[in-house]
Amino acid sequence: MAPILYALAQEKEKLSQQERRIADYILSSPAEVVHMGIKELAEQCGTSPATVTRFCKVFHLKGYPDLKVKLAAEIAHTEMQDRSQSSSYQDIVANNPLSKIVEAMEANHLTSIRDTTSLLDMNRLSEAINLLCQAQRIDLYGVATSSVVALDFYQKLIRIGKNCTAFADPHMQITSASTLTDRDVAVAISYSGETEETINALACAKDSGAATITLTSYGSNTLASMADIPLFVSSLEEGMRRGDMASRIAQLHIIDILFMGMNSEQFGQYVPKLEQSYQNVRSYLKPRGGH
Repeated sequence: MAPILYALAQEKEKLSQQERRIADYILSSPAEVVHMGIKELAEQCGTSPATVTRFCKVFHLKGYPDLKVKLAAEIAHTEMQDRSQSSSYQDIVANNPLSKIVEAMEANHLTSIRDTTSLLDMNRLSEAINLLCQAQRIDLYGVATSSVVALDFYQKLIRIGKNCTAFADPHMQITSASTLTDRDVAVAISYSGETEETINALACAKDSGAATITLTSYGSNTLASMADIPLFVSSLEEGMRRGDMASRIAQLHIIDILFMGMNSEQFGQYVPKLEQSYQNVRSYLKPRGGH
């Protein structure tokens, strides 16, 4: 199932009765919805265009046209996968041959990146990149596996001279968030979007006046609803026994896009620093003579 359809199926029990009817109709007839106007869909679901618009906002879509565009892209992507007989996410299997494990990991990671790419909103990405470029200071919050993703971004940003720190400890997250200003940016990473420590850190950063960016699984979640700019990765892996495998790759995919976008946006400022840091590391860490 495509990322948006999967999110609708997973989240529909949390919706109001009218919104649930919209979700059920889209899930049953996604190809038809692509060709419907908002009034027609509302009539089919026994609701109003305003409710359809609110429904779209719940899933972080800009409106009904955005929903139709993303549905059309996902349908085309799913049809292409069906023709190529590409596999869906594969879980851990007892006594699986090593060759099958290698194939499964490759398939999971590739699928996660493709599904995540299909969810990208270029305007939001551009806004996030601009905020990060302009930020006087950047805080990165993430615990457990998400802290690894935050640390990866920290190591990238520090190489281009950005004043940033990655925090995994909840107390340090709050301590740092409380000293941010309206010239700063806080980036919170949580696959579920419901990690309490990360939610608290982002809330504190917002109270301090910082702009906020989140990176979560696609769908309705607390962390994304708090963000100035929510970014998403595919949520299709959620049922797996080890749900932090392909999702981590997808999160790193977004981090790499942000970093490359920043360097492209401020090429003259950042790329020389990137090159200088590379040369310095080579110079200072090369083997020296002696015993």
